[in-house]
Amino acid sequence: MKHNDVVVLILGGGVGSRLYPLTKLRSKPAVPTGGKYRLVDIPISNCLNSGFNRIHILTQYNSVSLHNHITQTYRFDVFSAGAVQILAAEQTPNHSDWYQGTADAVRKQLGEVKSPDPRDVMILSGDHLYRMDYEPFLAHHRETRADVTLAVRPVPTAEVSRLGIVDTDDAGRVVKFIEKPKDMKLLDNVRQIPDPKNPWLASMGVYIFRAKALYEMLERDNSSDFGKHILPQSLDTHRMVTYTFDGYWEDIGTIRSYYEASLALTDTNPPFSFYDPQRPIYTRPQFFPPAHVTAGSVLDQVLLAEGSRIIESKICRSVVGQLSSIGPDVTMSNTVMMGADYESLFSVQAPESTRGLPPIGIGRGCKIDGAIIDKNARIGEGVVIRNLPDREDADAEFYAAREGVVVVPKNAVVPPGTVI
Repeated sequence: MKHNDVVVLILGGGVGSRLYPLTKLRSKPAVPTGGKYRLVDIPISNCLNSGFNRIHILTQYNSVSLHNHITQTYRFDVFSAGAVQILAAEQTPNHSDWYQGTADAVRKQLGEVKSPDPRDVMILSGDHLYRMDYEPFLAHHRETRADVTLAVRPVPTAEVSRLGIVDTDDAGRVVKFIEKPKDMKLLDNVRQIPDPKNPWLASMGVYIFRAKALYEMLERDNSSDFGKHILPQSLDTHRMVTYTFDGYWEDIGTIRSYYEASLALTDTNPPFSFYDPQRPIYTRPQFFPPAHVTAGSVLDQVLLAEGSRIIESKICRSVVGQLSSIGPDVTMSNTVMMGADYESLFSVQAPESTRGLPPIGIGRGCKIDGAIIDKNARIGEGVVIRNLPDREDADAEFYAAREGVVVVPKNAVVPPGTVI
């Protein structure tokens, strides 16, 4: 069923400082995941699989990569009423500055939101990993006659400081919304749910607004953020309810969370799987050859994307992205390798050997454990990379570390024989 009376806004303009250096040259929603996808493919696919095809991506920071991906991937036919449209931050007679937060981004694009006269507006984040059918979510929103419906999930106490915590009354109406409480005393008067392991209800950053209610909230004042300002300030003026989601959901907000969520994809029964023919995750079609694994190679618990070449190497519990080149004699484990761009791999003006650079990929005899290797990285022969002890942070010429996870940035060159 198509929901042409709903406009979807996917927020994709944040700086993503906690995901640096993966966000050095791209926005958070453009960060690769699962060997061949981008994070933004997740909410877009959820929308398309749920019958929502009027989708806008709000972009601002480091947006070229994201724009290229969207325009090359989501091309609807001329007979479709839907589209995936980019709404970039822009200067207008009414607004001369950048987006100042989630609510400010939506406020500055209200002209585009209002033009099709939607009944409801669904607002999503562009950097979450989850699979959700939005149709029951919308049905609940309309059945309860809510002005705002928040998708929530139970979480443990360890996670409350990075999420918005919600309290409801017996009728299910939201009575408190506390954004990322740093002091547990702020939750003294918040009711816990009867789940010893996950006693708190947390907002997923997934909202449905009655369109006119959204306009009222945003035009009432100039507050910049939904979680910090708009939602808490609207508890007494608008009817706000929750919709509990019981599936897997992960906020890819830090290097550590990205790393752990990526490696979990390689599990025999992963918490999130791209293998669902009924509700596929869409991405840009690439016409790469099959992956090539030579004799003498050993692969155990590996997500291997097309176009990759594994030469006489041993790989364990790792994600290997498109057009990756590994080996020979490489040992790699607990690693997320993003692969290479076609243009960088094949459109080189001069042979790499004449420029004194290692080839793109991982060279002979390397030993890598516990790393993230971004696209087009050149790792010379005999390099050793290991997790830093005690989850340390570090910044160096050709790598960074966050919570102990070593990250080799996009286009970086690691000289032969380097030990990290």
